[in-house]
Amino acid sequence: MFTPRVPNGLARAAVRFKPASFAGTFVALLLAAAIVSACGILLETGLRASVPAERYAKAPVVVAADQKVHLIIGHGESESDVGALVPDTARLPESLVGKAASAPGAATAIGDVAYSVRHDGTPLTAHGWASTALTGTRLLTGEAPRTGEVVLPTGTGGRVGDTIALDTPAGAKTFRIAGTTGTDATVWFADREAVKLSGHPGRVDAIAVLAAPGTATGTLADQVRESIGHTAGARVHTGDGRGGVEDPNLAGAEELLIGLGGSFGGVATMVAVFTAAGTVALSVGQRSREFAMLRAIGATPGQLRRTIATESLLIAPLAGLIGCLPGTALAHWWFGQLRDKGAIPEAVELHVSVLPLAVATATTMLTALGAGYFAARRPARIKPGLALAQSAVEQPPYGWIRTPLGIVALIGGIALAGVAGASGGEDAANAALGVVMLFMLAVGLLGPLIARICAAAIGLPLRAAGAAGSLAAANSRTNSRRLASAITPIVLAMAFASTLVFMQTSQERVTAHQQRDAITADHVVTAPAGLASDATDRAAAVPGVSTAVGLLRTSVLVPVGSGETRMLQSAPAQGLIGTGDALSKVQDLDVRSGSLGSLRPGTVAIDTTLADSADRRTGDRLTVHLPDGTEASPKIVAVYGRGQGTSLVTLPAADLEGRVSTPYASELLVRGTPDAARKLAALGTVTDASGYAAAQDKDREFGAWANTVMAAVLGGFAAVAAVNTLVMTVLDRRRELIMLRLVGSTRRQVLGMIRWEALLVTVAGVGLGTAIALATLNPMMRGLTGESPYIPPLLYGTFVAATVVLGLAAALIPARAALRGAAARP
Repeated sequence: MFTPRVPNGLARAAVRFKPASFAGTFVALLLAAAIVSACGILLETGLRASVPAERYAKAPVVVAADQKVHLIIGHGESESDVGALVPDTARLPESLVGKAASAPGAATAIGDVAYSVRHDGTPLTAHGWASTALTGTRLLTGEAPRTGEVVLPTGTGGRVGDTIALDTPAGAKTFRIAGTTGTDATVWFADREAVKLSGHPGRVDAIAVLAAPGTATGTLADQVRESIGHTAGARVHTGDGRGGVEDPNLAGAEELLIGLGGSFGGVATMVAVFTAAGTVALSVGQRSREFAMLRAIGATPGQLRRTIATESLLIAPLAGLIGCLPGTALAHWWFGQLRDKGAIPEAVELHVSVLPLAVATATTMLTALGAGYFAARRPARIKPGLALAQSAVEQPPYGWIRTPLGIVALIGGIALAGVAGASGGEDAANAALGVVMLFMLAVGLLGPLIARICAAAIGLPLRAAGAAGSLAAANSRTNSRRLASAITPIVLAMAFASTLVFMQTSQERVTAHQQRDAITADHVVTAPAGLASDATDRAAAVPGVSTAVGLLRTSVLVPVGSGETRMLQSAPAQGLIGTGDALSKVQDLDVRSGSLGSLRPGTVAIDTTLADSADRRTGDRLTVHLPDGTEASPKIVAVYGRGQGTSLVTLPAADLEGRVSTPYASELLVRGTPDAARKLAALGTVTDASGYAAAQDKDREFGAWANTVMAAVLGGFAAVAAVNTLVMTVLDRRRELIMLRLVGSTRRQVLGMIRWEALLVTVAGVGLGTAIALATLNPMMRGLTGESPYIPPLLYGTFVAATVVLGLAAALIPARAALRGAAARP
């Protein structure tokens, strides 16, 4: 009989003398650790991201508005906040400056504002003079500004006492030059006038509180909180929290990194664990004869389970630790790309700590132990006398646990697909995400059964391919579990890669078509930093111009969905400078109901997809949160169909007054003669509709890049896992292949059989993956764009061809190696 130490010795001996048997498992666990560690590093970076204070470094306490709109769903313990960041900047009442200054321990409080003004078309940043206490700015000439005066940087072209015209958010005005400083591209107004000219009078961006000598930062922060009271939305910041106030892009970067590491990371981790577990189970199953022999000579079920557990503990930790190396490299590359593309502030650093690496290693260990335990149940339960006989027989393609669970997942996926198809807007898109997960779970649980069905269906034409095809069909039909282990990773790769990539191509196509059809203007005038405040009036006065409309580009938040899927959707918005009738002459929005001519302050026009998501119609009130988070309820006067190519929301620019940081028009749409284009060039860059559409395409490149990277990470992992599994299955059949040669099969026939089997596997995987992708994309795209998904034939053909080539290579290369040295037969 076996002593308690024997299983550990068996495990060590198996790993030491038969390392090739564990190579596939090692690779799968290594890849899983790489994916988990990369996503974990990004998640931790998002949670710990900070920017050191620079502008506010001298102010130990900074008060700023809450930059998030909150939306509470659920009740009691299930209550959660699904709010979103404001599209622009939320600000504080100017009256809080005095309250903060009165806090015990405060030396002074500065109401800080920062906004753009223009001098001869050159953008400059404006502040109140009191903010020089934060920056250390000193006068080179003149004195501090008073009302109607300004301090300029040297080299602007004026002297003290001269007058200068500046275009401010409050309009073009003339100021007396009170002094000059050495700062670059910065102008300084008197404090109260700076707030009045900012475009949001009576509100400040932040309040910087300077401490009196001997006052601790924590004490001052508590006193400031007490002084400002329970003002809604006011937040007190210290330490690195001040940097987040200073750099508003930090909050968006945190949200992006948490989304990548959490949401995408969760899906990627599930796929990685699912695939690695399947590989471990396949490895254990391939050694069924070995375990049967152990049972036949007296090994107990517990000893077999301990042997498999010990093998997992010998392989998984090493695979996890080594896998963290490429995972860390992937996180560094991904983070660097995001920072280079401007999605993450330069000051944010990637955090690599022990925690995500430990989690990745622990995940691989638990995956290996769990998969090994479940795979060992059958050989451990078999009676010793029947062990060898049963190990030679293929297990049935169903199980008492996995098959019922798989059927439930399949029925759930079909039902949810029906719900998604019948829903509209965000409800359909949200439901579609559940569809892909349920179908993937069904494929994993019902893999052997699905494989047998695929083998039966595809095996019929294979029998017409001669002896090699007949052998492939018979092998596939009688070894459904082996076939399933090869098909599942291919389904994963095809389904996820197709969903992510074709979601992007579908949105791009709809956007491009709608944009091309919507812009009917003869000329489009743009400027990188925004147009002059009077650009629309000046354009209308140009000879040869019949219509000129200014558009202020921004975003608003709209509550959409219902029940537990309710959320705040960020909707691109255009503020109209002009009339709705004039807009209809330069922009064909494909109005489905109502009229753009009814647009006036307090009203709004929205795209049909947003109307479906929010369940609103013409004449209803639409709850929106304006760019600074302020809630409004304008009346819907029109619903149109080309919002994907323009903006989902159209409202008068007057309703955005005081709600945006930059109130200048982003572009002008002009109907006019060709000669008018030359005179319009004084306002900005002039192009036609096609040139404007090309520029907008470049702005959408980041979204396409992000989806492509996620598809490459997830699809690439699944593709490597599929190749790894195919190699494992072929190498495990070395005896079978040599036996076929010994009974008279030619080398060509044997390789032909492997080739047909590989084609069967890849065709089945591609077909199932495509079906799952279509079941996901159809409701998702109809909810997001109102149209069917667009799958470029060439791109899809590339996916299929790459899958087939990888499948054939992964099967034929190891098959040739297995046959090398076998006895030659005619």
